[in-house]
Amino acid sequence: MLDEVEMWRMKKLLRNLRDSRGNGTSMISIIIPPKDQISRISKMLTDEYGTASNIKSRVNRLSVLGAITSAQSKLKQYSKTPPNGLGIFVGTVLMEQNKEKKVSVGIEPIKPVNTSLYMCDSKFHVDDLLALFEDEAKYGFIVMDGHSTVFATLQGNVKTILQQIHVDLPKKHGRGGQSSVRFARLRVEKRNAYIKKVGEIAGNLFLTNCVMNVEGIILAGQSDLKNELSRVLDSRIKVIKTVDTNYGGEGGLNQAIELCEDILKDVKLSKEKKVLQKFFNEINTESGRFCFTMKETMQCLEMGAVDTLIVYENLPDVRDEELFVDWIAENYKNFGCALVFVSDKSAEGTQFIEGFGGIGGILRYRVDMEDQMDGDYSSVDDDEIF
Repeated sequence: MLDEVEMWRMKKLLRNLRDSRGNGTSMISIIIPPKDQISRISKMLTDEYGTASNIKSRVNRLSVLGAITSAQSKLKQYSKTPPNGLGIFVGTVLMEQNKEKKVSVGIEPIKPVNTSLYMCDSKFHVDDLLALFEDEAKYGFIVMDGHSTVFATLQGNVKTILQQIHVDLPKKHGRGGQSSVRFARLRVEKRNAYIKKVGEIAGNLFLTNCVMNVEGIILAGQSDLKNELSRVLDSRIKVIKTVDTNYGGEGGLNQAIELCEDILKDVKLSKEKKVLQKFFNEINTESGRFCFTMKETMQCLEMGAVDTLIVYENLPDVRDEELFVDWIAENYKNFGCALVFVSDKSAEGTQFIEGFGGIGGILRYRVDMEDQMDGDYSSVDDDEIF
């Protein structure tokens, strides 16, 4: 499983590939789904090489043949298709001042890819791999009423029903006397047993090695059952929202998803907001356990004082002719800190970028920032970097 920094690096690489352009049709994109065979793709490239040999334009022919040869070389690095599939992107791209650069990239997708693609073009086709990053967080749903409970997950646009159980809870007994007391007791016992069973299944489905395997759980349904369930769920299961639906079953699940669209969108930014709120709190309390601006932050990094480094994902600053965000993604572990990239999609993110320069840190201990070190950082346009 990739960590957040590696995910950020892969997404940035794919975006750079997407925005690159070349001459003619010498940029090859290959996407191989998990169950496809490397040998089949290798044979296809051999056939394509034979076809490309007949291209009349000598310049275009040599360019395409060179790209196919590069694709074959890259493919030989894999003895079999990785579990999530494989993306290969090779060719010659145009850089600034009409300079050319050869690109040869192999990418193992973050999730299984269903696309099978071979394309020669003047650009790379990476949209299917980028789409895997959209809403990559997975959320759990429990839709419960007096007839059934649906356990499901939602990841991006993919809804998966994990399990569904049915129950026939007895209705309230209308007659008086001793029988009504007995029926009431039986009804409560069945209700409690049902709630307990749902709680146990939820633990089995949404906890893996004692850790939640989803970002959070949404409880939904028509009755008070969901509220009673929230009180008996394993304490390690985090409920992020409880919603009322007009019905249960899969219809209730669909309605719950609609009701939670805005909530789910907010949850995606919750980690970002949490770390920024902690950063702002250190500043507001004048704890001295914070730094911001490139100069101060680099000084604290080199002192080993930074516990959590926070960087705007599109920070334009450079270090040694390399974008700082790329440099720090490679080197942050050398400073013994955690690295969090933040966006401008939240109020906290915008405040951090506009008010603090898009870089700062939460420190392990108080640091006197009077002694400043000279910095050699400048601001430039974001170049295409592979």
